Amino acid sequence: MIQLFNVYKTFGSKNPALIDVSLKINKGEFVFITGPSGAGKTTLLKIIFCAEKPTSGHALVNGRNLNRIKDRELSLLRRRIGVVFQDFKLLPGRNVFENVALSLEIMGVPLSMIRKKAHQTLRYLGLAKKEDYYPPQLSGGEQQRVAIARAIINNPLILLADEPTGNLDPDLTMEIMALLREIHSKGTTVIVATHSQELLKDTTRRIVALNKGRIV
Repeated sequence: MIQLFNVYKTFGSKNPALIDVSLKINKGEFVFITGPSGAGKTTLLKIIFCAEKPTSGHALVNGRNLNRIKDRELSLLRRRIGVVFQDFKLLPGRNVFENVALSLEIMGVPLSMIRKKAHQTLRYLGLAKKEDYYPPQLSGGEQQRVAIARAIINNPLILLADEPTGNLDPDLTMEIMALLREIHSKGTTVIVATHSQELLKDTTRRIVALNKGRIV
């Protein structure tokens, strides 16, 4: 599903964000990426999401080499990857339904299908009664569930979560992690980047540790 071979990523003249990273993540895995701030976690996710290309080395996602992929194929591949951010990145001027439906609108999906998929996804995440609310009217946990709904509405092959519980209290953290595990149980490959040792304390999932851009 995801393969990285000797990947380096440098931004300008700064020290490399990733150094000689080789990694394989199989279809249907649930993997944690951990490490301190600045370790390279977000950069690694950006490469998997095709938002960045390696400076050197090779990255393959769903069989596609990101160094050689054409722009149209890249756009299609990114549609199969859902992303959840720590700061939610919801549009405050759009209500919950509109935030979740946005990605399908951009893809040109017919309005009838957008409505059906958005209603189904919001019901699945327990947000059916919040469709007309705007992000500032929601709790942090509700906002994160909206962000997850937006990320999974297109049934992605891969779900990336970058510090998805970083702004949440312990109870909401458990709620969001339970949702991610449930999504994983349906066959989605899930990758969670976190610096939280609490999340990793009792997990049986594979943990990939980064430090200063290297897998350690």
